Amino acid sequence: MIYYLYGIFTVVLGALFVAGVAERRRHERNLAQIPVRILVNGIRGKSSITRLTAGALRGGNLRVVAKTTGSAARFIHPDGSEEPVYRKFGLANVVEQIGIVRRAAAASPDVLVMECMAVQPALQEISQKMLIRSTIGVLCNVREDHLEEMGPTLDDVARSLSRAMPARGVCMSAEHDRRRILEREAARRDCELVIVEPRSITDEEMSGFSHIAFKENVAIALAVAVKLGIGRSEALRGMYDAAPDPGALTVEEVRTEGGTVRLANVFAANDPQSTLMNVRQLVVAGLLKPPFMTLINCRPDRIERNGQMGRIVPELDTETLILIGHPTKSAREAIPADWTGRVVDLGGPRREPAEIWRSIAGHVIGTTSLVAVGNIHGQGERLLAYVESLPSEQRGAR
Repeated sequence: MIYYLYGIFTVVLGALFVAGVAERRRHERNLAQIPVRILVNGIRGKSSITRLTAGALRGGNLRVVAKTTGSAARFIHPDGSEEPVYRKFGLANVVEQIGIVRRAAAASPDVLVMECMAVQPALQEISQKMLIRSTIGVLCNVREDHLEEMGPTLDDVARSLSRAMPARGVCMSAEHDRRRILEREAARRDCELVIVEPRSITDEEMSGFSHIAFKENVAIALAVAVKLGIGRSEALRGMYDAAPDPGALTVEEVRTEGGTVRLANVFAANDPQSTLMNVRQLVVAGLLKPPFMTLINCRPDRIERNGQMGRIVPELDTETLILIGHPTKSAREAIPADWTGRVVDLGGPRREPAEIWRSIAGHVIGTTSLVAVGNIHGQGERLLAYVESLPSEQRGAR
């Protein structure tokens, strides 16, 4: 009997091995049908860069398929139309990239632009070497996020992200602080590293965007387009026409009994450096003005990030801090002792968003800027959904 079971096990194992080999060969054939493959990696801005790059290449009359992961995963067709990526049980897994490559190959594109899904360093390497095999890589930046997987230091994060660089390919980056580390990692892989300069993008060129965009992201997309022989004006025109990511930075005016709230959705920034950069850009653009309130959405699985947001409260010129989600203690205790503002703790996983908004509105006199930071999931997502459900006469984009 035991030999019979061993025999069944061996047959099943053999069948799985053969199926795996066949699937890998199909995947390799699909990759071979796509001449240029671009893998967008880094900490912040990957979804936006994926969309901008695809738009820039469409501006040069290339046939492009793209796929984002970020706030809402999307499959973007060659004509720029898009659809949500279906995930069984709503769970993301890097293996889904195999199916995306298969769909892309069926569209016979010139270029595939893929946002990297992996966080674990080993999975980033697998994404490059087995799943995408990019010919052009993007390592947009190195920021203070996912330190538990890629850290503990930013130098470690830089080395981890470098594992997705294409061997004997080219990699575009806007990361200047850790340039030397990236240069060493690129040399190990015989990869050409191109460091872009955001200041090369003029304010006039940025004025062509109908949504809030960043020079860093535009410079990277433009560098990719130039590498593929597309002119600057054609690439920019394609970027202007590209749809923004659902999680893109936005400012919306919401009228309350006491005045008007300029609500800035900065949830997608996540890390402190990106959060501060986003808010400062909104201030420079005149979309946010004092007085400032900051809202931090806390999550039990993001304790470190909750604390990071608490530590930057003084740098946001915050007069009133609103805490939602839980545990709010993780953000509150990280606030520097010399900050003199007030804290309004509306934490708890079950507090109704209508109650949270009424409390926020009660602190508004005249026009107040409310900056929402941290992580959108949980109470943050519920609160934004509630604000979106308010009557249209109360809301208006800036």
